[in-house]
Amino acid sequence: MSGYSEDEKLRLQQLRALRRRWLRDQELSEREPVLPPRKLGPVASFWERFLQPGGFWRHQVYKVCQSGGYIVTRILLPAWIIAYYVKYHAMKTPHGVIMSKPAIFPGDRILETGEVRPALKEDPHEHH
Repeated sequence: MSGYSEDEKLRLQQLRALRRRWLRDQELSEREPVLPPRKLGPVASFWERFLQPGGFWRHQVYKVCQSGGYIVTRILLPAWIIAYYVKYHAMKTPHGVIMSKPAIFPGDRILETGEVRPALKEDPHEHH
C-alpha cells in the first residue's frame, strides 16, 4: 500500500484547516486586549501624570538632579577633602581643635576657672 487512504487525506486536510483557523484566531486585533479601566489612587495618578514624557516638572526635576550632582561632585566633595587635609595635616596648630587635654589631678588648678581641684579624702577603713 502506498500513500494515505482517502479517509486519512480528508482527516489531514481538516486538521490543517483547523490549525490555520486556530492560529488566525490567536492574532490580536487593534482593539484587543480589552482591559478594564485602571482606577488609580491620588499618589499613583500624580506619578502617572508626572512621568509623562516631556512634562514641565519632570524636566525641572531632571535639571535640579543634574545641577545637584555637579555641585556635590565638583564643589562640595573637593572642598571637604581640602578642608580636612588642611585642618588635620597641614596646619601646625589646628583652629578650634584640641589635640589632647592635660590631665587634672586632685590639688591642680583648673586654668579656665581658676579653682583648685580638692584633694581626695583619705579614709583608712575603705582601702582594699
